[in-house]
Amino acid sequence: MIAPQCIEAMPKSGRIGVVHLGLGAFHRAHQAVYLERYRQRSGDGEWGVCSANLRSSVGLVDGLRAAGHRYHVAEYADRESITLREIGVIEETLFSGRDGAGNWSRDREALLKRMASEDTHIVTLTVTEKGYFLNPASGELRDDHTMIIGDIASPQQPRTAPGLLVEALARRREAGIAPFTVLSCDNMPENGKRTRQAVVQLAEHQNAELASWISSKVAFPSSMVDRIVPAMTDADFERLAALGVTDPNAVVCEAFTQWVVEDNFPMGRPDWEAEGVEMVADVAPFETMKLRMLNGSHSLLAYLGALAGIETVFEGVNHDELRELLRRYMLEEAAPTLEMPEGIDLDAYADSLLARFANDSLRHRLQQIAMDGSQKLPQRWLSGALERSAAGQSSPCVALGMAAWIRYTAGQDLQGNSYPVDDPLAKRFAELNQVYGSDPSALVAAYIAMADVVPSELAADKKFVQDVLAAYQTLTQDGLDGALAALERH
Repeated sequence: MIAPQCIEAMPKSGRIGVVHLGLGAFHRAHQAVYLERYRQRSGDGEWGVCSANLRSSVGLVDGLRAAGHRYHVAEYADRESITLREIGVIEETLFSGRDGAGNWSRDREALLKRMASEDTHIVTLTVTEKGYFLNPASGELRDDHTMIIGDIASPQQPRTAPGLLVEALARRREAGIAPFTVLSCDNMPENGKRTRQAVVQLAEHQNAELASWISSKVAFPSSMVDRIVPAMTDADFERLAALGVTDPNAVVCEAFTQWVVEDNFPMGRPDWEAEGVEMVADVAPFETMKLRMLNGSHSLLAYLGALAGIETVFEGVNHDELRELLRRYMLEEAAPTLEMPEGIDLDAYADSLLARFANDSLRHRLQQIAMDGSQKLPQRWLSGALERSAAGQSSPCVALGMAAWIRYTAGQDLQGNSYPVDDPLAKRFAELNQVYGSDPSALVAAYIAMADVVPSELAADKKFVQDVLAAYQTLTQDGLDGALAALERH
């Protein structure tokens, strides 16, 4: 193996200007890398990061503490071209979730104090779509969710990301401190507006004046983030060990990275442009392009591939018929729904995505991508299919994807191998499959009728429903090859 390019972290500054909610692999391989590169170029130590884990594992928080908040990111262009970075921009890690004993929020008060500090200028988030507790179809706050009900009842002891934002902003308002900027980095359309929706609607349950203050005073710029960051495997750690890196907190990712951000930061921000961040007035076109073309293709590959026993994106994109399906979906169904600024070549973008998917140095598991489909598919597939439906156009690739997703939620692939279904609606899926599993028509109808996933206007499109049912029947009877062959004739 060729020796990697190794880049050491800058010394710690001890100063924190950014709080991040969602201490996962993507944050460590994306936003933290941009900030580390910025520090190395500029020497500006004002933008250290406090990263908080809101999920049920405290191990990563304590692991980073034990390592002095330093870890490695291995960026793979291919198996022989590797950049190995040491990241030191994280100054503090906190845990604000439920521990193994069922207790809540060991560091919750410390996190709230950090967010309420006048030194904190930006709060960023990677908590996944479900972490905002919004109805995927309507965008409204799910105030009937147990976690949100808990935050409404005990606003000073929040358990959710929206609850933490509301309480921290309330403390700043009470203390006369200007509000921080809230920057969502999750794959949601108009993620800034959706974050505002969640926070303001939750605040309205607590204090109308607070909600009005947040709505008028707090900046919620939208952003688009792009970098493939697979979950770590034993093989990844072994590859790093061969390079001389023994780091349980390490992350692997592709070399490609992109960040497009609306430039609205009243409390100031780093000079991200120098690191390649695209600061724009409106991120929506880029956001929709990525959601529908990259993420939509990923989801197609995930459900169809997983059902056929294909493990990774690399293996899936090297299946000739699946690769052609992705190209057809991107160019015939996704791209025509996009309105991009002048100079954006969507054909070239599709080619670049297929090339990135074929990076054999990453083992991006399809089961990882398949998680939380009920939260992802409305923006990845269904919003575009709805636009095409309104124009009298069909979406056969999306219909096949929906059929594969419905079949996937049964928890068993086409060969009879079982797997867990990781989705907030998994219990509902199990019930639907138990009641309607032997009747494809009834099963498809029940899924299409889920108004919190499928837009009602699309559910009313008889041609779309018929296409989903036909694809489901072909997929279950003739397998992946039969379903792809039937689509080719469509």
